[in-house]
Amino acid sequence: MATVKVGDEVPDFELPAVVGNIKTQVKLSDFRGKKNVVLAFYPADWTPVCASQLPGLNADLERFAGYDAEVVGISVDSIPSHTAWQKKEIGVLSFPLASDFYPHGEVARKFGILREGDPIPGIAERALFVVGKDGKLAFAKVYPIGQVPSNDEVFEVLRKL
Repeated sequence: MATVKVGDEVPDFELPAVVGNIKTQVKLSDFRGKKNVVLAFYPADWTPVCASQLPGLNADLERFAGYDAEVVGISVDSIPSHTAWQKKEIGVLSFPLASDFYPHGEVARKFGILREGDPIPGIAERALFVVGKDGKLAFAKVYPIGQVPSNDEVFEVLRKL
């Protein structure tokens, strides 16, 4: 289970990311005082459940924006993998896909969701975290790896922020 608990200050991180085909950096503290942030950790590019989850988040971006929230997808995959996956399989996303590739899984480990043992070690759990504008954790949930999380659950949390 996640080591960061609701009400805790969320550990800062900076990761390389890609928005569509544009390389960028995502630094969590850049959102502090400005936006709520939905961190969508997912196990791996090129997998069927992730290929459903990420486009589903993208389809609801306008609704997230209505709650003054930004979405950031995070996996242990590399930037070239994120780029190719969008181009060849899921379509271009309008939110950052961040790469927790090196040091491998460091951010997922900070959140207590890097799979260390069997089954399937070395990937992040499927988990959602909502970070308020104050930098504190408002919501954390780890989902079964084969389940697409409902965005409605996150919208309910954002509505209360």
